Order: sequence, then structure tokens, then C-alpha cells
Amino acid sequence: MKGLWANEPRRFDIGCSIEVEQTSETLHAHVTLDRDVNIRPGDEVVIHGEPITVKFGEQLNLRRTATVVRAGPVKRMMMHVAGYLELTELYDVSFSDGRVR
Repeated sequence: MKGLWANEPRRFDIGCSIEVEQTSETLHAHVTLDRDVNIRPGDEVVIHGEPITVKFGEQLNLRRTATVVRAGPVKRMMMHVAGYLELTELYDVSFSDGRVR
């Protein structure tokens, strides 16, 4: 089955690099796919393998395989709408001068 964008497959495997760090300066996990893959709203990226555990003060770099699953048109549209609605929750518009009367 082909996706809507440039005849790409709906689901494909790709290699990836994973960096996980837990120190007093940072707590992060970054995944870098081997090719430049445009991840769009609703797409899923599943990293295969055992759960990764990093103790405090450690950093870990490793290789894994990931599966990218492209969202269909309905899911993609739902993600756009959900993102727009969540963004509107951030708006705080007021036309008062801020003084309590």
C-alpha cells in the first residue's frame, strides 16, 4: 500500500541512532533516523528492542531499528485539528487594562 506523499510506502523500517543521557545538567533521549525522513502529524515512529535504562550520571549511545508508520488522510486531518485546538488553549487575550475595579 502506498502513502499519499511521493509514492512512499505506508510503513518501512530504517536504522537509527539513539542517545540517552541522565546527568545533573540534562535528561534527554534523542533518536536520529539514518535518512532524512519527513515525520508529519499523525505519523508514528516505533523503536525496536529492549527498554533502555540509564543510571544517573551516565550517557548511552546505541543503534536500533525503527519502523515508521505513515498516518492516513483521516488521522492526519484529526491531528491537524487537535493541534490547532490545543494551540488555541495557549491564547490569553484580554482587552482590559489589568486593573481590578
